[in-house]
Amino acid sequence: MILSRKIAYGVAFGLVANFALAQSVQQGINNIDSHKYAQAKQNFEQMLSKDASAENYFYNGNVYLTQFQPNFAKAKEYFDKGLAADKRSNLNKIGLASIKLGRGDKSGIAEIQSAVKDSREKDSEILYRAAEALTLFEKASNPDLAIEYLDKAIERERKEVPTNYYYTLGDAYRLKLTNSPQVAGSAMTAYDKALPSAKNKASVFTRIGTLWMAAQQWQKAKESLDKAVLSDATYAPAYKALAAYNIKYQNNGEATQNLINYAKNADEDPYTQLEIAKLFFINDDYANSKVTLDKVFDKVDDPIKYKLKSFLQYADGMYPEALASLNTFMSQADKSTFSAGDQGLMGLISAGLAKNETDESKKTLLMNDAMQKVAIAKAAKDETMDWDMELAKIKGGGADMAAANAGATTPEIEALKKKIAANPKDVESIVALGTAYTQAENYDGAIIAWDKMIAVAPDYTYSYYAKGAAYQLLQNNDMAEASYQKYIDMVRAQPVPEQMKSKEALSYAYYLVAFFKQDKDLATAKDYAQQAVNLNPTYEPAVTLNTALMAK
Repeated sequence: MILSRKIAYGVAFGLVANFALAQSVQQGINNIDSHKYAQAKQNFEQMLSKDASAENYFYNGNVYLTQFQPNFAKAKEYFDKGLAADKRSNLNKIGLASIKLGRGDKSGIAEIQSAVKDSREKDSEILYRAAEALTLFEKASNPDLAIEYLDKAIERERKEVPTNYYYTLGDAYRLKLTNSPQVAGSAMTAYDKALPSAKNKASVFTRIGTLWMAAQQWQKAKESLDKAVLSDATYAPAYKALAAYNIKYQNNGEATQNLINYAKNADEDPYTQLEIAKLFFINDDYANSKVTLDKVFDKVDDPIKYKLKSFLQYADGMYPEALASLNTFMSQADKSTFSAGDQGLMGLISAGLAKNETDESKKTLLMNDAMQKVAIAKAAKDETMDWDMELAKIKGGGADMAAANAGATTPEIEALKKKIAANPKDVESIVALGTAYTQAENYDGAIIAWDKMIAVAPDYTYSYYAKGAAYQLLQNNDMAEASYQKYIDMVRAQPVPEQMKSKEALSYAYYLVAFFKQDKDLATAKDYAQQAVNLNPTYEPAVTLNTALMAK
């Protein structure tokens, strides 16, 4: 059939317009993937200014869900406008359901299923966005349903599957991660399938690297992340992942440089900068965390900024200011964002306030509040901070690096320090260093060595026992108690046959914690003394303490 020139031009213009739209959407996706959220928002706003379609309202709203701290109110504003433009818009229905999931309301899953059903599963974009929503918020995710939708979307686009489909498929399998190699293999396979068509290979290598990190295959993780940087030295998420790797190994200097590179290659979106401030804090780089937070504090409206400020103020010993900031966070934030760690922080602040309180009755009330709230965080297994250790530090504790450097040394210690500097993951040398410091009676050095071992191999329980012994020899009973308690908790989490291999050390740890607690928590002291005797009936100090406590 021969088309008239007018019709032909109309068809051509439509094809060009559709291609341009697809390119713009893809550019926004690429920006989000690169953690350039400000550019993504600008891209989608430009699309909306040219065409106020329901789809463009969705893209604008969705970017506020994918940023580090979701802005549910802003996202809802766009999704509502999208439905006003087209009340049948399944994309915007999925967007509103995503907000429910983000707030912990799993009824959003049924709403997503309804939207997909309305589309008759014929639109791959609907299938993809439904799957994305089902993987976006881990606590309200449904990876199996997401995988089902993505398999259908990939089948519909089998001639040229968008790489982000494979990325989300891999992410969905990651949410299912167990000890099953098949599940981990399925995630890796999805990422591998993205590699040939990926415009930016660094994106794939970074995902593979973080998958290896999740599987605790650290060497393979580092190799993949190094490939990502070599592939594209401007790909910001690779540096964020490298920072996490180096924080894990307490390579704080390298982690700081990674975060500087991340900040340089991501964009100046305030919420991205807020995330960077949080990462600096995790890296114990409080100075850079504060500078970064201060730079964007007035530019972000997420109450989470007050919580981070509270942590920084707590770290600086500014307990009244930390309390005010945390109270502001809790008064403004959505309750669904609260965590047991918030209660733990409140407890630590109370302990800090008690430290300077001169009224004994108020001091007692504050310490009771501290213990109750820290107990909430511990019961929830919240790992934001080492709660017992922080409490002990407030009372006056922690290893002194200056004291370690000024303390006794030996040729063996100096040789081991050089070996560890060359290979920070040399666990045999780290253990030997902790032992050598102890033999030289440089207990601050020993504690620092055992902390290094804990960072490199957190499941090596002896580190906590040895650290407790070093603190005990420094006559820092609060820190010793916290370390021994951590040792007890970790050993008791093992199968009973494994526990019995350490029963003498476990008995001693129980005995010492009981000894430390006898004047402040008699019930626990009695329980622990009895546990010590049960594990080692021939250990005379435990038997004596147990007899004395039972008489009380």
